[in-house]
Amino acid sequence: MDAKTEELRAAHDGLAEFYVDRLAGVLESMPIERAVLGLFCELTAAAGLGVHIGDIGCGTGRLAAYLAAQGLIPRGVDLSPEMVRVARRDYPDFSFDVADLRGLPFEDTSLAGVVCWYSLLFLPPSDRAIAFSELARVVKPGGYLVTAFKAGDGKLRRRGRSIGRGVEFDAYWLSPEEMERRVTEAGFETVFWGGRPAEEQETTPQGYLLARKT
Repeated sequence: MDAKTEELRAAHDGLAEFYVDRLAGVLESMPIERAVLGLFCELTAAAGLGVHIGDIGCGTGRLAAYLAAQGLIPRGVDLSPEMVRVARRDYPDFSFDVADLRGLPFEDTSLAGVVCWYSLLFLPPSDRAIAFSELARVVKPGGYLVTAFKAGDGKLRRRGRSIGRGVEFDAYWLSPEEMERRVTEAGFETVFWGGRPAEEQETTPQGYLLARKT
């Protein structure tokens, strides 16, 4: 594992319990995010490709119950062992494993879809093509990918310091144009894209992209 990946993993190990508290109940208060996830769930179910999906970069596992309530069976993976530990603790009815986005633990074309909810923003430029290809590899033709991301200029940002937990890591706020280009080059076609302005405690607009594997 390279030094930057080690740094990212260690930082999120240290932030796991912080995010459990910070993100508790957040989805319930965000109708736009529920609407985008709901559209993904509806289209995935209607595609008739099964109900097994990947929650890629699942963090604390906070999306699992929502996705399951829409009739899907999520399996979460995350780089951080501590994130996986708290996800297993708080959502014991669901499956969570430690894994790297650049080498997912799923068979080829084995999933009806993948959710990447604010989990692609840690990818440096050199890893993006590999990661998006991995997402395409595990999704069945006709299956769906949905992602939420912080929309920006793609420049490197050092994050974590403001949290006050003694951690730092690299992040990139990618532009909607790059996100769409990446999924298209990987073998998806855009079904829906959208965004919203930054809210009170946010510093950047948020973007959403839903795509279908061709």
